[in-house]
Amino acid sequence: MADLEIVPKATEDEQESRSARRRAVLRSPRARLLLGLLAIIIVVAGILVWHHYAIRESTDDAQIEADIVPIGARVGGTVKAVHVEDNQPVEAGTVLVELDPTDYEVDLRRAEAELANAIANASAARTNVPIASTTTSSQLQTAQANLASAQKQVDAAEARLREAQANYTKAARDLARYKQLVERDEIPRQQYDYAVAAEQAARASVDSARAAVASARSQVAQAEAQVREASTVPQQLAVSRAKAGSAIADVQKNQAAVDQARLNLSYTIIRALSSGIVDKKSVQPGQIIQAGQPLFSLVPFERMWVVANFKETQLKNMRINQPATIHVDAYGRDYKGHVDSFGGATAARFSLLPPENATGNYVKVVQRVPVKIVFDKGQDPEHLLRPGMSVVPTVITK
Repeated sequence: MADLEIVPKATEDEQESRSARRRAVLRSPRARLLLGLLAIIIVVAGILVWHHYAIRESTDDAQIEADIVPIGARVGGTVKAVHVEDNQPVEAGTVLVELDPTDYEVDLRRAEAELANAIANASAARTNVPIASTTTSSQLQTAQANLASAQKQVDAAEARLREAQANYTKAARDLARYKQLVERDEIPRQQYDYAVAAEQAARASVDSARAAVASARSQVAQAEAQVREASTVPQQLAVSRAKAGSAIADVQKNQAAVDQARLNLSYTIIRALSSGIVDKKSVQPGQIIQAGQPLFSLVPFERMWVVANFKETQLKNMRINQPATIHVDAYGRDYKGHVDSFGGATAARFSLLPPENATGNYVKVVQRVPVKIVFDKGQDPEHLLRPGMSVVPTVITK
């Protein structure tokens, strides 16, 4: 019995007194009002907290992305100078690398000389077109006039032949008559000899007239050939115009060669395409590089976005252009943005080894869909954001 604790009577009286006071307070209208108000406040606060988080979808599986631009050489050559180092910020148009331009300057001068020669040839070809037109027209007129003259000469020769043949016929008849008379001694022998000579002369005149006719006809044939040759005026003009067109095309071809040579010369100076930070430098002065060889990577200051892998169950109320808050872990700072687009497939589909679900022991796994969230402009004047940084985006869905 000694181990039993005996509670003093005074202590029990105090406990009963406090209980009585508590019951009195609870029965008080004022206390009941305060308790009711407190309960309402707690319920309202709970509803507000629930509503706050119910319209927000967040994930920590997200990071900043950007278009990292590889900068390479458009032409090959020897590096003359390198003007930047790794992690150096540059502005758009900043000269990064200079190549030795000597070979390309020579190519440009040669192309310009060939262009000048082509321009001269084209000018001469264009000048030859009206000259050829005038010359061929004059040749045709001359040939036609020569043909007409030769035809007249044929007519005259044929007339002389007919005259000679008539004279020969008369002389031959006179000779036959004189031969009969001289045999009967009715005329002197001398007169007969004159008749023989006249017949021979008339025969020679006929032969000469025939030769003249043949010569005149050959001249007609020659004149006709000249007319046929001169009648090819349209074809000759077409040839001249075709040569002029070919010369003009040659000028255009050489102009293109000059433009290409001038472009290649300009490519010996490699500039930054946009503002950003130069990284992964792989070029040194004196190095021989090839066309297309990468020299730097340029991380742009602008055009950054967030790729957030939300669970597929979080996408129910998510829409394009909904506002978002992006918390950057590195700086403990929040940025504003908005939903830009949704991925075409789940992240697992783009993985190196996509999951194979066609098995008998299939277990349903919640998939994640990449969502692109774009930063609002003008929030990073110090250019603190970097691709690859971890962020926690929160999308307000209502």
